[in-house]
Amino acid sequence: MPALEALLRSSHRIVAVYTQPDRPAGRGQQVAASAIKQCATRHGVPVEQPATLKDSAAIERLQQWSADLMVVAAYGLLLPQSVLDTPRLGCINIHASLLPRWRGAAPIQRAIQLGDTGSGVTIMQMEAGLDTGPMLLARPTPIAPRETAATLHDRLAALGAQALLDALDEIVLGRAMPQAQPAAGVTYAAKIRKEEAAIDWLRPAVEIDRQIRAFNPWPIAQTQWNGQQLRVWDAEPIESPATTSPGKVLATSAAGIDVGTGRGVLRMTRVQAAGRKALSAAEFLNAHRLDGAVLGS
Repeated sequence: MPALEALLRSSHRIVAVYTQPDRPAGRGQQVAASAIKQCATRHGVPVEQPATLKDSAAIERLQQWSADLMVVAAYGLLLPQSVLDTPRLGCINIHASLLPRWRGAAPIQRAIQLGDTGSGVTIMQMEAGLDTGPMLLARPTPIAPRETAATLHDRLAALGAQALLDALDEIVLGRAMPQAQPAAGVTYAAKIRKEEAAIDWLRPAVEIDRQIRAFNPWPIAQTQWNGQQLRVWDAEPIESPATTSPGKVLATSAAGIDVGTGRGVLRMTRVQAAGRKALSAAEFLNAHRLDGAVLGS
């Protein structure tokens, strides 16, 4: 969205916006237009929503726009070579990592989950491989100690929008100098699976903390309590004695719900019971007693 808004404010002319077909969203599962489609429509830009870009009709329609360049950001589908070859200057992608680290579908989440201290955006030329194309421009940014996937996403979206405009200026002026990605340091950010949200209390508190932050806002880390799902939106590791009981609630207070792990203690500060809204630990404890409870079973 920030990239589209930046392009709309720029001197570049957008001939069409491609986005995924409208899908059910929200609790009511009503079919709704994406934010991208709504933005394009407000600005009078034609919107295309093909279910696939692999059939001849979709490619022919794309060719009719006679675009010089295609900008791709989180489109969600691999583009066939016939599509990549359609624009005169090819296709460029805004990728949410410093390539070649974290090629693939979930670079933001995997960076937080694995404890990276930095991230960034790369503007790259697209080719048939998965995020393997030459790099036009890279912009780094640190990952804050309490960063979530939501906050990092928003920061990278803004950083990527400006990086895109800078890269386009270089392309227009004929000064772009694509650089091949290094062969060393390649990692792959596999798509997030919903089952990864389950917390294993045998793991160290610092790892569970990273899992919680990486999976906020989706799919949200979760555990079991009294046979029901308990989502954990926010938490933090705290100093504790070396010996703990994994999954056991050791203490509760307005500050949080302290749970033993395989190494250290994790203080849950915002949780959500099944079918309820997310609450601060203090609010949750007003209605529920957790002292001595064992989570995850």
